[in-house]
Amino acid sequence: MVSAALGSHGIAPFDSPYFQFLSIFYAIGPALAAVIVSRVAHGKKGVQDLDKGLMQWRVGLVWYILAVLGPVVLFIAAQVITKLLSLTVTIAAPQGDLSPYAIFGFAINFLANTCEEIGWRGFALPRLQKRYNALLATLIVGILWGLWHLPLLFMVGNPMSEYPFLWFIIIVADAFIYTWIYNSTKGSILLVALFHGARNIFGAFITGVSPVAYALVNYAVAIILIAVFGRVNLSRRQRVCKE
Repeated sequence: MVSAALGSHGIAPFDSPYFQFLSIFYAIGPALAAVIVSRVAHGKKGVQDLDKGLMQWRVGLVWYILAVLGPVVLFIAAQVITKLLSLTVTIAAPQGDLSPYAIFGFAINFLANTCEEIGWRGFALPRLQKRYNALLATLIVGILWGLWHLPLLFMVGNPMSEYPFLWFIIIVADAFIYTWIYNSTKGSILLVALFHGARNIFGAFITGVSPVAYALVNYAVAIILIAVFGRVNLSRRQRVCKE
C-alpha cells in the first residue's frame, strides 16, 4: 500500500502498474502473517484454529442483522449530526449510479476484509486478551490497526487523506465495536469481516457525512459499549483468549 500512496503523488516508478500490484499484500498481509506465525508456533493445529473463526457462523440472526445494518445506523447518525451542527463535508460525493457495482464491491471488500480480520481479530486480539483485559487489548490492536492504514492516510484521492489524524482515531474507536462483535459471537471472524465489508460499502453510498461527526458517533458507541459491557470482556460472554 506504500507503493500505491507514493504512486498517487506521481513519484516514479511507484506509479507503475507493476508496483501498484504490490498493494495486494495490503489486503492479505495480516492473514499471511497470522498463518505463518500460527504454523511455526503450533503447526497444522494453529492454522486450523484460525479456520474455526471463519467457520463460526452459528451466532444467531440478530448478529447478522447487526453486522450488515449496523454500519448504516452509524453513518445515518453521523449524517444527522453533520446537518445539525452544520459541519463541513469536504469529501466529494461519488458520481453516477453506484448500485450496479454494489454486489461486486461488497464481494471484493468482504474477501479483503476477511484477510485483514484473520490477522487483527482472529490472531492478535485473542492472544492479547489472554494477557490483558478486553479494553487494553483492543486499544493495542486499534493502534496497530491504525498504523497499518497509515499509507492510506497519505494517498491522494483517498477519503482518509482529508483528515489523516482524525481517521486514525476513528480506526481506534472502531476497534472497540469489532471486539464487541468478536467476543459476543464467540470469536467469529466471519461476522466481524461482514461488518467491516458492510461499513466500507455503505460508506460510499451514504453521503453528506462529516468525518468529525463520524468520529463523534464512533467514540460515543465505543464509550457506551465499555460502560454497558465492561472493560474486562466488552461482551456479555467471556472474552475470547488464545495461546
